[in-house]
Amino acid sequence: MTSTVSTHDQPRILLLTHGGWGEHLCNSLRMVMGDITGVDEIALMPVDTLGEFYQRVEAAVKTLPEGSLILTDFIGGTTSNVAARLSADYPIAVICGLNATLLLEALDQREHGPLTQCVGALVEAGRGSCLDVVAHVRQVNQPQ
Repeated sequence: MTSTVSTHDQPRILLLTHGGWGEHLCNSLRMVMGDITGVDEIALMPVDTLGEFYQRVEAAVKTLPEGSLILTDFIGGTTSNVAARLSADYPIAVICGLNATLLLEALDQREHGPLTQCVGALVEAGRGSCLDVVAHVRQVNQPQ
């Protein structure tokens, strides 16, 4: 039997993206799965200073339940650097490489407990979603 976590105790997901495209990703995913709860975004905009962005993210991270997850857009950027720094002081996990499959998998996995306990599986889900579509279709359609 699979245990589930009540929505009150569920880990939350915080998206950190350059320019705010995480909100658009969530809007697209609503077309696939309906309402999405427990996901927030903090967008890094060109007018933001590092200090301002850090303060906004830290204020949000302070409210996250233990076992929550930050998903960032790419490694080496301000979004990932800020999240990595905050992960030293707060019980959160951080994964960069945000994509639809990764977010969908995180939404599914948080039903079963802390997202900090399934980081490896989430990374693999995101990584596995990057495919050469033409080669994949050819392989699937190849006669056995």
